[in-house]
Amino acid sequence: MIATCQCGQLKAHLPGPAEAIVACHCLACQRRSGSPFGVIAYYPQAQVQLSGEASLFVRLADSGTPFETGFCPICGTTVHVRTGRHPESIGIPIGTFADPAYPAPVRSVWEETKHGWVVIPGDIQHFPRGRN
Repeated sequence: MIATCQCGQLKAHLPGPAEAIVACHCLACQRRSGSPFGVIAYYPQAQVQLSGEASLFVRLADSGTPFETGFCPICGTTVHVRTGRHPESIGIPIGTFADPAYPAPVRSVWEETKHGWVVIPGDIQHFPRGRN
């Protein structure tokens, strides 16, 4: 599978769909994605091959650990993220796959700031804040 930014300059090459797919409703993900929530698929770092140039933005997550966003310096699309809590993983926003058949989230976090009209269907884990 290949995840790519809008202009195609920044890519992530992956073996297939991830097992750890998280819908996050925190305010930072809302701002990062420009939508009511972000959905990120997490892969072991060894399974991800990044190509192209990325600009990096690092912020502190609510956990107090760094959260790094890698985005295309040309079109601005976020293509990868890394969390200080799980430095052995790389997250890929599922919209960068442009595949409506990509699997649904297995977990929904920060639901205390979820928009009231958003409904996450299915039998998945729900957390009012981040998962421990």
